[in-house]
Amino acid sequence: MSEPRILVAGIGNIFLGDDAFGVEVVRRLSRRVLPESVRVVDYGIRGLDLAYALMDNYDAAILVDAAGRGEAPGTLYVMEPELDGDETDGPQALAMDAHSMNPMVVLNMVRAMGGRPGRVLLVGCEPETLGDEFQGAMGLSATVEAAAGGAVGIVESLIARIGREHEAQQESVVA
Repeated sequence: MSEPRILVAGIGNIFLGDDAFGVEVVRRLSRRVLPESVRVVDYGIRGLDLAYALMDNYDAAILVDAAGRGEAPGTLYVMEPELDGDETDGPQALAMDAHSMNPMVVLNMVRAMGGRPGRVLLVGCEPETLGDEFQGAMGLSATVEAAAGGAVGIVESLIARIGREHEAQQESVVA
């Protein structure tokens, strides 16, 4: 039986403080032993590169990013974005900023190019500080730095869960 192809994508700008959360998590994951079918990549702010990677028929993609939802800094969460709606109308839905990356814009771009990404999960962390685009801020806050270890564990558990689900699905097809 084959293992599922999984892309783990770190997203963030290392010059904007806690926005580098996804970059730090994939840096840590790259030192871990993961199944050969899992690809871990730091995309930083390269949204177009991520869009093209998502067109490569992965069974699942795990995007790791700092994303504010109004919770306490360092709060971790997992979301599965809705990809069924038609949100690709108009240039605003596809506009890319060269200094940042919005995962939903990237997913809409993939759909606009005719791609249909497999399952997409977002592992997010509530940032404490993002600095500003003129002064920046290097390094994660202590709170988000501490949360990065927990995010590594979450990503590893998601990889294992996706693997189990894939195996069960293959067994049901064979049976």
